[in-house]
Amino acid sequence: MKRFAELFVRLDETNSTNRKVEALAAYFSQAPDADRIWAIALFSGRRPRRAVTTTELRTWAAEEAGLPSWLLDETYSVVGDLAETIALVLPPGAADDDAGLSHWISRIDGLKSCDTTERRARVVEAWRRLDGTQRFLFNKLITGGFRIGVSQKLMTRALAKATGLDEALVAHRIMGQWNPRETTFAELVTAGSLDHDIARPFPFFLAYPLESAPDALGDPADWLAEHKWDGIRGQLVVRGGEVFVWSRGEEIVTDRFPEFTGLAEHIPDGTVLDGEILAWKDDAPLSFNALQTRIGRSRVAAKHLKEAPVVMMAYDILEWNRADLRHLPLAERRQILDQLFAHLPAGVPLRLSSLLEFEDWEALHDLRDTSRGRGVEGLMLKHRDSTYRIGRRKGEWWKWKVDPLSIDAVLVYAEAGHGRRANLYTDFTFAVRADGEELVPFTKAYSGLTDAEFREITAWVRRNTLERFGPVRRVRPEHVFEIAFEGIRESPRHKSGIALRFPRMKRWRRDKKPGEANTLADLRAMLDPLEA
Repeated sequence: MKRFAELFVRLDETNSTNRKVEALAAYFSQAPDADRIWAIALFSGRRPRRAVTTTELRTWAAEEAGLPSWLLDETYSVVGDLAETIALVLPPGAADDDAGLSHWISRIDGLKSCDTTERRARVVEAWRRLDGTQRFLFNKLITGGFRIGVSQKLMTRALAKATGLDEALVAHRIMGQWNPRETTFAELVTAGSLDHDIARPFPFFLAYPLESAPDALGDPADWLAEHKWDGIRGQLVVRGGEVFVWSRGEEIVTDRFPEFTGLAEHIPDGTVLDGEILAWKDDAPLSFNALQTRIGRSRVAAKHLKEAPVVMMAYDILEWNRADLRHLPLAERRQILDQLFAHLPAGVPLRLSSLLEFEDWEALHDLRDTSRGRGVEGLMLKHRDSTYRIGRRKGEWWKWKVDPLSIDAVLVYAEAGHGRRANLYTDFTFAVRADGEELVPFTKAYSGLTDAEFREITAWVRRNTLERFGPVRRVRPEHVFEIAFEGIRESPRHKSGIALRFPRMKRWRRDKKPGEANTLADLRAMLDPLEA
């Protein structure tokens, strides 16, 4: 754990990508294999499940530190992170433990089978053996909340540097269904074969947002354009007579979309499609809200299959007849994709994302302006010579989304943030005017302001709190903010009857008074046409 804690400190104290890669590469070069495989697992989101409740942790930490529970809670409200709070308030540990990361994760796994008394004894013993940083990491691991600012792309670069392997090969090898409890570092990274894992997807190629008009991209003839579909990015893998569906987050979601399981009868073995999973009915997309009824369900009921049937809108083909096509130009891959769809029978849950015809950039502007009415988010622009690369690369794939919707709303509640923002009010509830001057809360937002603006509004909240509800403060309804959002739908779960998608604060409208904010009627007039 000492070596892993040292790695954590090195990563935490720098914003330099190169230094982070150097720190990770050094760790992967020096750590024991059992620790290296767990480090890869943790950095790619395969963390242990919660072994101890936060209530248990807070109780045991207060007892071990000799503090009343209320004082620990007050400390937590200031620090903003429970794992860090506990690491800070406990008496100094021995700090002489040499057990590795894999040893401690094994002990964490064992907590699940213990009764409460034994679980407490084991956790307290760990706290006494570990120093502050190691305790912090241990606490994060036992609560299932381990996250660190290292992207999978960064980790892949470091692994490639440590092993001397090609980065693309490493990225592909660490994809798929593997368990750090059953897989060795050599099997996964250095000596592993990809042939045995028929479900393994490819690393996704991601687009950059296009912040301005595409006119600067050069000759329009060099680019292919299609709709930016509003669904879940996924890969459909057909190998060994089976179908596997992967989300962009490297989660296998086949069971959630049983419509796709019969596709092995119609698609040649050794095929991988890249596309968007959409709720689709009557030959048109349903709203993203309809798709949300299918997300996160381990069991999909007949009702959901009927009300929100899905298709995959395919826009790329990465493997064909067991051959990797990623090195081919996009225009060639699209020809192969067209060939596949030319032989598909009617009624299968697959659609081909059509290429849009345009002669110049002005025509593409006009196509983009029709996006909302078509139920899409905007346009995708892809260079016709682009190969299928790994991660986010600038210059070859662009997403040109429509401008967000926005509404002016009044700040009515504030709550402190977490982590480095624990001393600032950053989580806000906003309201619009209903009948007369009544303010109806309709959304929360916590991003979009500068650090200076967060500090300014925090000082104001402390001076203008009307009521307290635990960590929440009701404030004087004096400030108006412009709230940007991607979509709007009806929601019986909220008093306003409205729910927004991806709300954030666009700007602080210091020029407006609360009486000039928008109304609930204004919001209802903006309802998503697909929800109407």
